Amino acid sequence: MMGLRRSLRKQALPLGFLNMKFLLELEACLNHHHECVKKRREESGRYACRMLIPPENYNTLRGNSGMYPCKTCSYITCKKISHENSVAVCKATGLSCTFCWLTLMNFCFLSDAVSSSTYSSPAKSLGDPGITPLSPSHIVKDSDADDAVEQLFLVVVAIDFGTTSSGYAYSFTKEPECIHVMRRWEGGDPGVSNQKTPTTILLTPERKFHSFGYAARDFYHDLDPTESKHWLYFEKFKMKLHTTSNLSMETDLTAANGKKVKALEIFAYALQFFKEQALKELSDQGGSDFENTEVRWVITVPAIWKQPAKQFMRQAAYKAGMASPENPEQLIIALEPEAASIYCRKLRLHQMIDLSSRAPVNGYSPSDTIGTGFTQAKELVRRNRQSRTFMVENVIGEIWSELEEGDRYIVVDSGGGTVDITVHQIRLPEGHLKELYKATGGPYGSLGVDYEFEKLLCKIFGEDFIEQFKIKRPAAWVDLMIAFESRKRAAAPDRTNPLNITLPFSFIDYYKKFRGHSVEHALRKSNVDFVKWSSQGMLRMSPDAMNALFKPTIDQIIQHLSDVFDKPEVTNVKFLFLVGGFAESPLLQQAVQSAFGSRCRVIIPQDVGLTILKGAVLFGLDPAVIKVRRSPLTYGVGVLNRFVEGKHPPEKLLIKDGTRWCTDVFDKFISADQSVALGETVTRSYTPAKPSQLVIVINIYSSEQDNVSFITESGVKKCGTLRLDLTGTDASVPNRREIKTVMQFGDTEIKAMAIDVATSKSVKVGIDFLNY
Repeated sequence: MMGLRRSLRKQALPLGFLNMKFLLELEACLNHHHECVKKRREESGRYACRMLIPPENYNTLRGNSGMYPCKTCSYITCKKISHENSVAVCKATGLSCTFCWLTLMNFCFLSDAVSSSTYSSPAKSLGDPGITPLSPSHIVKDSDADDAVEQLFLVVVAIDFGTTSSGYAYSFTKEPECIHVMRRWEGGDPGVSNQKTPTTILLTPERKFHSFGYAARDFYHDLDPTESKHWLYFEKFKMKLHTTSNLSMETDLTAANGKKVKALEIFAYALQFFKEQALKELSDQGGSDFENTEVRWVITVPAIWKQPAKQFMRQAAYKAGMASPENPEQLIIALEPEAASIYCRKLRLHQMIDLSSRAPVNGYSPSDTIGTGFTQAKELVRRNRQSRTFMVENVIGEIWSELEEGDRYIVVDSGGGTVDITVHQIRLPEGHLKELYKATGGPYGSLGVDYEFEKLLCKIFGEDFIEQFKIKRPAAWVDLMIAFESRKRAAAPDRTNPLNITLPFSFIDYYKKFRGHSVEHALRKSNVDFVKWSSQGMLRMSPDAMNALFKPTIDQIIQHLSDVFDKPEVTNVKFLFLVGGFAESPLLQQAVQSAFGSRCRVIIPQDVGLTILKGAVLFGLDPAVIKVRRSPLTYGVGVLNRFVEGKHPPEKLLIKDGTRWCTDVFDKFISADQSVALGETVTRSYTPAKPSQLVIVINIYSSEQDNVSFITESGVKKCGTLRLDLTGTDASVPNRREIKTVMQFGDTEIKAMAIDVATSKSVKVGIDFLNY
């Protein structure tokens, strides 16, 4: 309620009416709102507990009932609010509905967006530049695509499948300005937001799905050590798709007890869990069962992932029942930094933390006790977690008022497993985005800090003990890392007091049995001066010791960012947006600001951990918002060309039927870092070797190099196959059959289609990056 209090204080209004009675009334109104949610699918599309009052009826209504219509959205106050409190708030703010009160307080519990307003913004009267009523969009979009989304799907559900935590959010296609974040989860850790749930999954000893997230972790934690050995617990398994060089449908994941399960099954279990949770929540809101066919699904993946990993996620979604090969458009693969970029372009002033500015922001003054700099950023992020429903602007956010056509900005997505970096250019006034440099990054996520902590434990207690403890007491190891996670989030540049990490009793007991002496003895003998033992069973780490665990990972991020800034395409950058879960770390914030604050403004969204999730929803509503991308690799196929003396090497000469051919020629489709417009295609024609041939299989090759001449060159790898299914086409066509193949490279996935030129019939075509 502090936001409303501050606004009223600016009006020099007595705050006597803001008593407990008013707060209880407001709570009752919200409860009333949630009871009415099931009635929301009325023809008007608005909640039953609110009424729209035409402007011409203002005076009549005020005179007859004394109830004040809101001058921003035209809604009257919920009847759960007493008349005297309603009048007091209306006189103070010009607002007289609970929806606008909550918006003023930076809470968005209600989900109706005001479609239009002829009245001036209440923000102007309050002197707050961060709140304005929503207005119809002036962004020019692909109307056909938008119409198709609304006709085929009622809602877009995005799943942010993270390395350490995951969650979903959704928006109805009729209310694209309103994004709902999933229900809060039971459980959770001190100091950790539970708007997402840990990416952990538990299978029974019979390898059947048991639970996901907090439920999986807590159940596994409560198992008896002798029993837990038989259960299959998986965590932080997402990066396996990036680190496996020969990823396939047969790739395995290893559980905490050492047993292996097909990775496709684990990912499918996880996606199916989110699918069922989302459909249940949607059904509860609508009062009737929500069908999967009414949903467009969006799954986020790191931009640095190659095509096999993206295809793997799509296959897992198919297995989970989200979509099917026959209906692929129901699922969209979104790139995480792109999603963040899409959301950041709509930021309002009160939704940003500018690390480059020491001036008061978001209504806080130097006299506030929250603090300044990175401490304030952390506090604002924490406060913003209170809401499940978020309003976004139909128009470009206020931050873009400082941008001109062609201006550039960088998005740094710092997650648990990876750091993704993308460089975008804004196109005004439409707000479309153009990628200037191919997405880049590396495995520099917050897991690197965990690995450093594990190395520290190995140094103190011995690598052999730590490995045995993880195998013999897997649940206790999970407990230890949970305790470390909580303290890791408390690390800050200005921290002076030690951080205590509780050691599980089984760790202390098992170490004594393993070594024959105590944990305290091990610490004394280790010569690690910055870690002490507490008699309460805790490791006491000095702030410098904790900060040292961050240093290798942060140094890699800064170095990679420096390399990006040195690229000729990345000059004159105005903003650097730092997003993702790891971006909440004040240590990372300070490092980025110190290194690049002189080159550009460093901005952190208040809801930094949910930026990708909400941006993915916006991407699902408008997949055409990214107009130009950069190809991460060079793609092509191997062909035979006429041999040219002096141009082609002699060892490539092949004489067939008296004709001299050059073998292994790389026929390039697209070059690495080449700019590709959305919908841009590459066309090739292929001919079956025999008239009766039913399938044409063409190998696809890729390289990080731009100039490639032959598929046998160093760095060129076979990465997939293009399969043309000719069954159903007319094999009796005279002369040679020509199959025209069109491939599209401007989207997040490579797509293809083909036709038989002679008959104009469609040919079934597939691109496979997993089973080649």
